[in-house]
Amino acid sequence: MHRLQQALDALVERGNTPAPIVLVDVMQDNIDRMQRFGEQNGFDVRPHVKTHKCVEIGRRQMKAGAVGITAGNLGEAEVFAAAGFDDIFLAYPIWPAGTKSERIRRLAESTRLRVGVDNLAAIGALADAMGDEPDRLQVVVEVDCGARRSGAPPELAGDLALAARKRGLVPVGVFTYPGHGCASRDARKRAAQDQQDALTTAVRSLSGVGVSAEVVSAGSTPTIEFTTSSLITEIRPGEYVFCDLNNTRLGACSEDQIALFVAATVVSDWVPDQVILDVGTKALTREGSVEHGYGGVAGTKAVLTKLNEYHGFLSLPAGDFRPAVGSVVPVVPNHVCPVVVNFEELIVTDSTGTSVQRWPVDARGFLN
Repeated sequence: MHRLQQALDALVERGNTPAPIVLVDVMQDNIDRMQRFGEQNGFDVRPHVKTHKCVEIGRRQMKAGAVGITAGNLGEAEVFAAAGFDDIFLAYPIWPAGTKSERIRRLAESTRLRVGVDNLAAIGALADAMGDEPDRLQVVVEVDCGARRSGAPPELAGDLALAARKRGLVPVGVFTYPGHGCASRDARKRAAQDQQDALTTAVRSLSGVGVSAEVVSAGSTPTIEFTTSSLITEIRPGEYVFCDLNNTRLGACSEDQIALFVAATVVSDWVPDQVILDVGTKALTREGSVEHGYGGVAGTKAVLTKLNEYHGFLSLPAGDFRPAVGSVVPVVPNHVCPVVVNFEELIVTDSTGTSVQRWPVDARGFLN
């Protein structure tokens, strides 16, 4: 908490709140730790840039040893491709409508592009979008492992891969997302096992139709600790780069691994057990619950129990600290990904606060 307060004090002198402050040394440790985990288990690391949307951070992940990046939408992929990233997996069952057909085609010309598919209609549309050169586009079949999001039943992965091949696309493997691992501490290990079972079935399904699974891709940050199967070829964690309260509660990270905080100023303190911060849903979103709150203050038990658009209601437990009006506190978001996109830039410093840089959130606003 002391080193974080040093960084906050430096920020107060140079900037306004609310603002996202990144401790670059903590972030770099997170990047290096995940890369070591991948190397120790024989996995390629393909980080998901949706968490940070920042080219500079992506470059640091690549320098650490990542094989490429994962993007959440076409706009993100285009921003990073323009910055020189040439190996991109668009891990989403994209539908090539509107301008997306031409954009996918252009992107496949300048990068090694892989896109997710989970249905026959999308496979046909993607093949049509690629015109006379469908073999420029690699596709990875998405299967569901229990998150009940997008993804085909694992046993049907082969049928989809074969359909893609018949249309001239290049099926290269399978991927899944164990999102149900976010439910609780115990759920993480179970979801990782569900992921392994689904990918095993999917790979077998591809093999049954003569398609080799070059790519067997797994996520996510909460389940990564239990992702150790030799079947898996790559991992796609995103939140690990910053960490957040959700991952701390799940046991997926420790408090000293949190690298991003939203600096907020106390603006009112009329209620005995509460102060008001200048951070609301415009900065933190509504990620949270009545049970867990909507963010907390690092190093304390204080929790934001309510948010308006520009007001954060910070409840103060008896005996805990009481920040004065005008003081700046480090708010830890519940879920870091939707917070980053609310700001145009990240205020980057180290744990001493001796150096302050501003890194743009380059893919902010690219929603399609």
